[in-house]
Amino acid sequence: MGSKFILGTTFFLFLISFSIKARAADFDIKKYGAKADGKTDDSQAINSAWKEACASTTPSTVVIAKGNYMAGPMKFQGPCKAPVSVRVEGTLQAPAEPEELKSQDGWVVFRNIDGLTVSGGGTFDGQGSIAWSKNDCAQTGKCNSLPINIRFIGLTNSHIQDITSLNSKLFHINVLNCKNVTLQHVIMTAPGKSLNTDGIHIGRSSNINITGAEIKTGDDCVSLGDGSQQINIEKVKCGPGHGISIGSLGRYHDEQPVTGVTVRNCTISNTSNGVRVKTWPASPYGVASDLHFEDIIMENVKTSPILIDQEYCPNGQCQAKIPSKVKISNVSFKNIRGTSADPVVVKLACSKGIPCQNVQISDIHLTYNGKNGVATFVCTNVKPTMTGQIFPPACAKTVALR
Repeated sequence: MGSKFILGTTFFLFLISFSIKARAADFDIKKYGAKADGKTDDSQAINSAWKEACASTTPSTVVIAKGNYMAGPMKFQGPCKAPVSVRVEGTLQAPAEPEELKSQDGWVVFRNIDGLTVSGGGTFDGQGSIAWSKNDCAQTGKCNSLPINIRFIGLTNSHIQDITSLNSKLFHINVLNCKNVTLQHVIMTAPGKSLNTDGIHIGRSSNINITGAEIKTGDDCVSLGDGSQQINIEKVKCGPGHGISIGSLGRYHDEQPVTGVTVRNCTISNTSNGVRVKTWPASPYGVASDLHFEDIIMENVKTSPILIDQEYCPNGQCQAKIPSKVKISNVSFKNIRGTSADPVVVKLACSKGIPCQNVQISDIHLTYNGKNGVATFVCTNVKPTMTGQIFPPACAKTVALR
């Protein structure tokens, strides 16, 4: 009797599982007219498949099978009636000429979706080389005219895994106004000289987890803008690029606080910076707190592997003599080791107006691999708490901002 009951129950559960799988629908873009010939614009077919998948009352999957798909702007708009997956196995290629996407807020945009999954091992190729040659934002200060490769806006409870962003025209991935999103085993690749090709930029989002990413690019591997809260970044391989950055903060009024950031178990190689917190001088009031960097390996970082810079002023476009009003507090740097091409291996340059509070330094060993001078640790307007073994000696040079 008992064994028959168990067998009957098992069979019943199997039927339920089979029924659920049977109801889950696949929406293959080729059935909507996608050619995958590398010439035809397949964006309409992709957008049509998405609209039907999003309208499905049962879980569904948009399938982009292996092949090369030329595609103009793609808008994956929600809300949807049930969870939707997008399985990208092939390569999507953006128009090479930036003018063809100039009016768009991004090349590929996922917006207002709950329970999204994007996976499949495929590639989003932004074909950015022409755009980089036309990018003069370092001189003009206007860097938003080029499209971001992939934008996630207003997502909740979503998972992005096993995709590659290649040669983006501007940022590779932008996470904005999102909650409870994981990016796992994502790859971003662009030449080190490509301008403003940040790997992952996060803003006004909470509970974002980045793990296992490989980022080779021409700007920050990961950058956090205002409103980034409860952000976990781990097992990231970064380089070339500008390292992992919080900020810059304080450029605009009404910026939201940055709180609860953890960066751990990362390797940063041949980058211009390591881990840094940067705020503008002459800024409005702001907050950056509970920022923790630990178990990080630095390999030949060019400028200050550990940096707090509250005089951040690229291209001299600011009032550098007026102190920043962004309050930085509860910051820790623990177990960070490696080499620097700059003798100033640690620089904590805090604001004269609002000095950094509760900065903890523990078990740091950073060496200078150049020939001019020795490794130094500079402190400005901050008195950190130090524990463990620290090399070079902490705050051997302590100065105040003028």
